[in-house]
Amino acid sequence: MNIQQAKIFRGDRVIWIVLLLLSLLSLLIVYSSTGALAYRQASGNTLYFLIRQVFFLGAGVGLMLVMVNFFSVKIYAILSNLLIYLSIALLLVAVAMKFTGMADGTGRTLNLGIISFQPAELAKISLIMFTAKVLGKNQQSKAELKKAFFIIMGHTAVVCGLIFITNFSTAALLFATIFTMMYVGRIPFRFLFLVVALGISMVAATYVMAKYIPASPTRVHTVKGRIDRFIYGDPNSEKGITQADYAKLAIYEGGILGKGPGRSDVSNYMAAAYNDFIFAIIVEEYGLIAGIGVMMLYLIFFFRGVIIVRRATRTFPAFLVTGLTMVLVFQAMINIGVSTGILPVTGQPLPWVSLGGTSLIFTSIAFGCVLSVSYQNQVNREIQKPPVQVNVPDEDYEINK
Repeated sequence: MNIQQAKIFRGDRVIWIVLLLLSLLSLLIVYSSTGALAYRQASGNTLYFLIRQVFFLGAGVGLMLVMVNFFSVKIYAILSNLLIYLSIALLLVAVAMKFTGMADGTGRTLNLGIISFQPAELAKISLIMFTAKVLGKNQQSKAELKKAFFIIMGHTAVVCGLIFITNFSTAALLFATIFTMMYVGRIPFRFLFLVVALGISMVAATYVMAKYIPASPTRVHTVKGRIDRFIYGDPNSEKGITQADYAKLAIYEGGILGKGPGRSDVSNYMAAAYNDFIFAIIVEEYGLIAGIGVMMLYLIFFFRGVIIVRRATRTFPAFLVTGLTMVLVFQAMINIGVSTGILPVTGQPLPWVSLGGTSLIFTSIAFGCVLSVSYQNQVNREIQKPPVQVNVPDEDYEINK
């Protein structure tokens, strides 16, 4: 990276390298895994989804560059209140459209005509920003920490509750992230224990009461079915036709070194090979070594996030990076866990790798916030450096000499 590029790609260089490697992997694997999808939706044009991915990855990188070069970290704290209530309003609209039959499918996507996106993606970033702001302002006493806890949990209950109606996995992911932020933010352990107990109780109650809840428009029965299939096994597994079976087959066929780029056979039979199960296709084509490499990239990002948090001089940026780093790493681990059969099937894409549209834009906002804080840390270190001492020769000594 030359001097001119360094002036543009500000922030943590290691994270930029991780993003570059993930981008290259994304383009390779999306092109390979969308062949069947191209014949179904793009008249056989196999380049369609590759070009689409290039566009959104490029737009995401452009957005990150704008955030790092022109936005102050303070603006995220200022906008957090507005964004959290905007997110709640959009989630309410999406849920209302689902219940009234105005929305098709799962009700996760809100179609505004010129653009469609998932309000949950905006809600994730908004709630993390809001939580970081509340924690940052209430660190002086136990009374302030208690106040912060109730403010955060009140907003978390609303946001996660609305997301839960149409997307259980995202609600659980966001809830776990907020819990981690409160733990880092020194919220008393007794409150955190209460949160865990309530969370387990709600999941158990949902599972038990699912048979008494109408099958539509909620996703409760889908959640219960996935848990049952994970615990007791899927009857369709005997025929070997489930998505999870295809994912395991892809990993098995990949072996250590893989079958080679573009040689995936399993992706032709999987409905979500380019999204929820993309890690399995990576292993099939590039082998177990590449799969471990992908996990290492996310772990590197995690450790760089820890370093950025430790170098932060203010509380809000530190908590913001904590939340955004954890939500991205959690999401990656869930996607990998689902592909390998460790976790029940969910709908979480692999961050910055899976085929995406507006979801990639929201992911780029998360990365952009982290990079902005890292750049702010660099600026602060430069300001705090002591002035360089210059040894000036003694004139009298020089003359006498």
